Amino acid sequence: MSKRIDVINESIYYGDVLAVKDVNVRIEPRTVTALIGPSGCGKSTFLRTLNRMHEVIPGARVEGQVVVDGVNLYDPGVDAVQVRRAIGMVFQRPNPFPTMSIAENVLAGVRLNNRRLRKAEAEELVETSLRGANLWDEVKDRLDRPGAGLSGGQQQRLCIARAIAVRPSVLLMDEPCSALDPISTLAVEDLIAELKRDYTIVIVTHNMQQASRVSDMTGFFNLEATGRPGQLVEYDATAKVFSAPSQKATEDYISGRFG
Repeated sequence: MSKRIDVINESIYYGDVLAVKDVNVRIEPRTVTALIGPSGCGKSTFLRTLNRMHEVIPGARVEGQVVVDGVNLYDPGVDAVQVRRAIGMVFQRPNPFPTMSIAENVLAGVRLNNRRLRKAEAEELVETSLRGANLWDEVKDRLDRPGAGLSGGQQQRLCIARAIAVRPSVLLMDEPCSALDPISTLAVEDLIAELKRDYTIVIVTHNMQQASRVSDMTGFFNLEATGRPGQLVEYDATAKVFSAPSQKATEDYISGRFG
């Protein structure tokens, strides 16, 4: 189920403005890749191009290729909606649908895809997805209660359950713990370690300790100068990036000398 991602000569634009230039990277299946770098360097912009969320913004476009298991997501015949179904996104702030119950939140994406489920099938999918998000034991007795009534950390895991219910091959996470307390953060980090058995995961984080804890590979994005496009400066095994980076800018960022 997990897929390999090859990004080839990718440049990302907002209208005429080049935001990120010439990214080349291979992301292997069943790995966690952390994207780090100072604010405004293009990490989240790059992340959103991996499931074509970027082009929801008027005037935004991509040059180059994002190839997932041999298919270029930007080929003219590829449906962007289908891409977003296959490649799930978990956002910075937990965003359960406030009028829906916990169970309805889990099934929301599946029903949006016009998939009809028998009652027993729906119940099984809710349980499987919540177990997959390490949330079942905490909510199994209140599935009909509003999802918005959960704690922040539980809401984020509910959003992860919603994302995996549609059976994606890739999970993208944009600073999924930045709004959470340390205990909830640890729960999500533990979950990421479990999910990589089945999914390719790419996570944007500003937390260096988190990047070093959860990821197999790390990509460091940076700006040449203010007003210049972001670029992927270094991409390597996390242990190497954090112990012996090949670029001085990476070392300066990780050690807190800038950014």
